[in-house]
Amino acid sequence: MMRLRIGSDSGLCRGVAAMTVIVVAAGLAGCGERDQSQSASAAKPDGQGWQGAQNGFVAPGYQPGDKTRWQTQLRQRAQTQNEYVKTN
Repeated sequence: MMRLRIGSDSGLCRGVAAMTVIVVAAGLAGCGERDQSQSASAAKPDGQGWQGAQNGFVAPGYQPGDKTRWQTQLRQRAQTQNEYVKTN
């Protein structure tokens, strides 16, 4: 004859205990997160776009500080990427 054991399913208890530990660990992991906001010393204001960079990545013929040439070059670059102009 087979005996039924009620309330002594240790496999189920271990599974519930393991899930409880995982949930608690995941919950506590979020408490250890550090603040990621930018400090005032790390933030620097952006300069004007036409003031440009002093390196080899600027467009040929561009002089940093020349606002009208900067705007012209931006307009030309936008027109070369304009599909409507390319197809007509």
